[in-house]
Amino acid sequence: MQLVWKQPIELDFISGDCRTVKGPSDALACLADHWPRRGPFYVAARSACRAAIDGRRTAEEARSLFISAAQEAELKTH
Repeated sequence: MQLVWKQPIELDFISGDCRTVKGPSDALACLADHWPRRGPFYVAARSACRAAIDGRRTAEEARSLFISAAQEAELKTH
């Protein structure tokens, strides 16, 4: 069973692409494949998403850190 967030996150990338992220698994794929800038919140979000999948953190904690990573990377979220 795949974890999903109560509210998906839509990201607007500089390239003009828009991506909807529905949960920690989607977030990990997005962080690995599409992330423009990797900083401390990127690392924290990646770790939190893995922990949520393993049941060590909540999905919503991972969502919060993913949003922080998006802000760090100067991506628009909605």
